Formats: sequence, structure tokens, C-alpha cells
Amino acid sequence: MMIQNVKNGVLVLTFMLASLVIKAQKTHERYIQKIEGTHLEFSMEAIPGGTFIMGSDQSDKADEKPAHKVKLDPFWMGTYEVTWDLYEPFVYKDLEQTISADGKVSSEVDAVTRPSKPYLDMTFGMGKEGHPALAMTHYNAIQFCKWLYTRTGVFYRLPTEAEWEYACRAGSTTAYFFGDDVNQLENYAWFVNNSEEKTAAVGHKMPNAWGLYDMLGNVAEWTFDQYLPDFYQQFANETAINPVAVPTQLYAHSVRGGSFDSPAHELRSAARMASDPIWKQLDPQIPKSNWWFPEAPFVGLRVVRPVHPPTEEDIMRYYNQEPIKDF
Repeated sequence: MMIQNVKNGVLVLTFMLASLVIKAQKTHERYIQKIEGTHLEFSMEAIPGGTFIMGSDQSDKADEKPAHKVKLDPFWMGTYEVTWDLYEPFVYKDLEQTISADGKVSSEVDAVTRPSKPYLDMTFGMGKEGHPALAMTHYNAIQFCKWLYTRTGVFYRLPTEAEWEYACRAGSTTAYFFGDDVNQLENYAWFVNNSEEKTAAVGHKMPNAWGLYDMLGNVAEWTFDQYLPDFYQQFANETAINPVAVPTQLYAHSVRGGSFDSPAHELRSAARMASDPIWKQLDPQIPKSNWWFPEAPFVGLRVVRPVHPPTEEDIMRYYNQEPIKDF
């Protein structure tokens, strides 16, 4: 069941196993998720449960303090950022039909709300095949997860901010998951120094210790959390268990990992970023689109799957939140 606790005025959510919950996969190991009837597939890395220190007391950023202990349940995380190859069939029904073996889309899949057709080239000329999908809103990213669920029967969602940092660190305690030497960053990330101001196909840099590629740079990645600058303060001198700031407002949501146009310090494991309404400044629609950020060609996503999934009711509650109208 889904449990929500209120602490210091902040909702803290934990997905927990109950008697009616679907049984967890017996083995927690890397796997390939195939989308039946298509050529589409993606890989998921097994992230062990454990405890780590989240945030950084050495940083000059107040929103990264205090560094505090966090305990997390095991989960799986996508090996790569979600690419256009996988994301575009969700955006365009006619494209999904062309890749389906029988040229049809089931009524259940067809019932998933799809994004409005973008009025811009959402690749921004940076490349499509193998490149990370980008410029989707937080709502859009969650609806993509719903499409995956309807297509596969497996509950995929956005990582919590704590899950993202834990997976990024992969057991490290240094500024970057590979250490503190910023001169090594080009081996692991596409960022302002080497990206030529564009995304790259995923998986061409070195992974972290848990087999995750492009956790730093390329595109920044959505987390589920509301961005709260002082969120960590409530956990000083204690252990936070599966923490998440449940989003209740349109802005800001927490984004992690930095992107192709980020400087090195924004790619540190503890670095936090917040979504901004300025990302829709060019959008001519009134109210502005629920689906796209035309001025955020640097934001994408990576999915996770909890070992202990919530109930069907809670899964639908996660997916079916109404979008908050933009301004």
C-alpha cells in the first residue's frame, strides 16, 4: 500500500509491500524488458537496497545540506536514459502502429493519454536514433511510464530524488561517482567542455560501478520529487527511510545529473536542480502546454522499477494525477 506521513509539514511517501501487492520478482538481477509485438526493448540494472549519505556538507549550496543518512529499498533503474527510439511510439500512435507486428494498438494502450503534437522539432537538430528523449514535462514523463505499464504490465515510474542520488553514487562518497578529480569527468559525461552543445547517443561514456551510463551529463533527469530547497533539514541527525517530497505544485520539480550544457560542478552526485516556468517562455499556447518544455532541450528521464510494487489502486493513483494548468 502507499503510505503518506507528514513530518514538519512535508509529505513523505513510501511504497510498501502489503498482502494484496503483486509478488516481487524472486530474483533481483539485471534484465531486459521487451515490449511484446515490437522490436523495442530496454535494460534495467539491479540496484541493491542500502544506506548512504545524501547531500554534501562540503558544498556551498544550501539546498545540499545537511548531509544525512538515507535508507532505501532495492529497485531497478534503466541502464540508459530513455531514448527517442522508445519515447516516440508513445508520442505518436501512428508510429506505434507501424512498429507493432500486426499494425494495431490494443484498446488499453490506445486509452493512455498521449502528448499533444509538438509544434517544434523536439530533437532541436541534435539527433534522434539512440539519443535521449528530451524537453518533456514532469507530467509527460509520468504518462510515458503509464504507457510502459500498459504495454508491459510492469510498474515503471520516475526515481525519487534519493533513489537517483543513491544510484548515481553507486557506493561512492566522493564529489563524483568516480572520485574527486574533475579532470576525469570527460571519461564519464557529456557536458559543456566536450558536448559541442548537443546531446550524444547514450552509452558512449564509461558507466558507474552499478552499470548506469550517462548519469552525469547528456540530459538532466526528472525525479518524482517536488524541489524543496530545505527538504534535507528535517532529516538532520537521523535516518530517512525511502524519503520523497510528494509533488503537489507545478513548480519546481527536482532534476538531477546535469546535461550537455552544464559546467562540471553541476554534475556532482549531490548537485540539485529545479524546473522553471521559463522553460516554457516560447510556448504560444494559453494556458501553456502540459506536455512540452520548448526551452528545455536539456531535460530527459530514466525509469525505475521498485522490487516491491504498490497495489493496482496505488499504481493508478500515481499515474492518473490530473495535470496542473500552467500559467
